[in-house]
Amino acid sequence: MPFRTKPKGADLGLKDPSGHTNSAAAPGVERESVARLRRRPNARVLIIGGGINGVGTFRDLALQGVDVALVERGDYCQGASGASSHMIHGGIRYLENGEFRLVRESVVERNTLLRIAPHYVKPLQTTIPIFSTFSGVLAAPLRFLTHKQHGKPKERGAFLIKLGLSLYDSFSRDGGSVPRHQFRTRHKALAELPMLHPGVKYTATYFDASVHNPERLTLDVLQDGEKAGAAFNTARASNYLSLVSVRSNAEGSSTAGLRDELTGEEFSFTADVIVNTTGAWVDLTNQAMGTPTTFMGGTKGSHIVLDHPRLLAACDGREIFFEHTDGRIVLIYPMGDRVLVGTTDVDADMSEDAVCTDGEIDYFFDLIGHVFPDIAVDRGQIVYTFSGVRPLPRHDATQPGFVSRDYRIERRGPEAGPQEGGAVVLSLVGGKWTTFRALAEHLADDVLAELGTERKISTAKLAIGGGAGFPDSEAGIQKWIKAHMTPTRDADRTAGLLTRYGTRAGEVISHLDAGHDRLLRSTRELSVRELQFMAAHEQVGHLVDVLIRRTSLAFRGLVTGELLNEVAEALAEPLGWDAAGVAAEINHAQEVLKRYHGVEVHSLVA
Repeated sequence: MPFRTKPKGADLGLKDPSGHTNSAAAPGVERESVARLRRRPNARVLIIGGGINGVGTFRDLALQGVDVALVERGDYCQGASGASSHMIHGGIRYLENGEFRLVRESVVERNTLLRIAPHYVKPLQTTIPIFSTFSGVLAAPLRFLTHKQHGKPKERGAFLIKLGLSLYDSFSRDGGSVPRHQFRTRHKALAELPMLHPGVKYTATYFDASVHNPERLTLDVLQDGEKAGAAFNTARASNYLSLVSVRSNAEGSSTAGLRDELTGEEFSFTADVIVNTTGAWVDLTNQAMGTPTTFMGGTKGSHIVLDHPRLLAACDGREIFFEHTDGRIVLIYPMGDRVLVGTTDVDADMSEDAVCTDGEIDYFFDLIGHVFPDIAVDRGQIVYTFSGVRPLPRHDATQPGFVSRDYRIERRGPEAGPQEGGAVVLSLVGGKWTTFRALAEHLADDVLAELGTERKISTAKLAIGGGAGFPDSEAGIQKWIKAHMTPTRDADRTAGLLTRYGTRAGEVISHLDAGHDRLLRSTRELSVRELQFMAAHEQVGHLVDVLIRRTSLAFRGLVTGELLNEVAEALAEPLGWDAAGVAAEINHAQEVLKRYHGVEVHSLVA
């Protein structure tokens, strides 16, 4: 995220660029993450932005032995990285835009993430309902050549989808183990998915992958980077730390003014290379650094999460991925006992909050009826909504759906590397979840070139965090759970820890067992000592960080007033919140959940 351009207020209505609010009402104790930066206020590289691409680049550079620091104005994965469709996919629809390089890279990276992050990235069976055979054959070449929709959208029929999936399969062969696609005729399709629209002619089923915990995967990547630089204190990162100014130095570096968003304190930090990974706010960040750019043209994407057992059953454990009547590719996606529905793709107004509107909700209900006409949905079944701004390049007259999802790196600075005139600045334009590892490697290589050094290690085969040693079968998972159960920690609780942390759950369990622990009254998914572990090891800044990004409780609609109170009370001691601070954090969480996620929670505190 970009840095602040006006003084910070204490009111809860102050918007940050991710669409969330911050609060300085509960500053707490000095954070170690900030103290480490203050004690040595310089690094070779400073990364601005803690989404998945910034964090991935941080990890990669740390593994090369580079002295690197990262600052994030809000929480890690708070912006677009946390507002994705939770898919790790090759992007079959990008074939129509002619983005063959991106599709090839995406399927390779999908296969890589299935291997190196198996605790969070899982195979996803995907079915496309098809209502015609040859529709769209004439319109497709025109879309391919012009990247525009001409006239009324023409539905893509079985012939085009078969062609695309065959090409997609050919890309997937590179190191992949997912099955090839399969077609079903109407009779077999309705036998498999009986709630589908009776007018369906075919279904096509293929495999991609999903990431149910994108926020926790981002944390794992971050902690890998911190661990890589721990011996020499060369990899440091902090959230809730914004950039407020930049001054060029004669010796070829720049000094950034950093502000702690939780305390209001400021300090200076010097770097030779600055990497701008602030997503859709790249231009705003560059403008505030004194070098205006017009790289970005983000689009807003919204989603809703439903508690709808009938719709969940209708999906039969698979994602339903299809073209709506307006030509937009949309999805209905079962996640645990909830159903995710998305997504829109409209030009974003960066001066407004990124929130899911009533019109978008109506659109989602309409698309559900398009493929499941006998399933009724109402607003009472929505447990969570979220929106984000995709970091897409400026696209002028190009329609949002046709804008490239590829990325590029823009350089500003002396041609021969850091010299007089300040630090070299590298700005990331674009980027998607699936390709974050490859993108980070590319961006890190550019940084290494600026520093005049070479790569020491590739991350292509390096397990991420709790993916190291993760069981590769259901039998292996059950064996791990059984080995870590105790008389006071049953199978469900142990399985929940493995799901949340991967094999890093072993570290958490050691912490839980080192003292007296108790589960919260409001949920069996959290305990007091686990919350203390999060506070000590996962840079929790606000109560809402736990509800949205350290757990999936908010996403599943499980936040209650009692839960707010219990979590705030458990975090109060390790984070230094007094009674007023606890009350402020509860109010802040209520405001964020209501304003940006459509969730109204009444606190038990008078």
